[in-house]
Amino acid sequence: MSPLDNWYVIANIPYFLEKGKVASYDTYSMRPDGRMNNTFTFRKGTFGAPETSWHGVAWVVNHDSNAEWKVRFWWPFTATYLVLELDPAYQWAVVGTPGRGLLWVLARERHLDATTYGEILVRIAAQGYDTSRLALVPQPPGP
Repeated sequence: MSPLDNWYVIANIPYFLEKGKVASYDTYSMRPDGRMNNTFTFRKGTFGAPETSWHGVAWVVNHDSNAEWKVRFWWPFTATYLVLELDPAYQWAVVGTPGRGLLWVLARERHLDATTYGEILVRIAAQGYDTSRLALVPQPPGP
């Protein structure tokens, strides 16, 4: 993981903390204690709005798979995230919660091609996630 490991939010099942957010992405960086700094950056409503960041911490819970994490933005509240899919070339990932109530499609670039996105939706639906609840997160044009 590099110091600037950005993952752009392509789509999510919106919940109250993410509704109305655009140009959102997570940045991860390793800490000396083995945990990761997790910064969620977004703009409210429009691309012209100022960037806002929330700072949290993330850590791997299941070291056999590295696919189960805990994330905390506000102490003492912690959420369990599951890495459901990870592109072999590390270009996109799908993260969900165990109860299947939340889901994020993330990518290394601000945009994900429609074919890849469609294939992800089919596989995620087969895992029991309601893909009809997914909303595309607006990202600015360009790289």
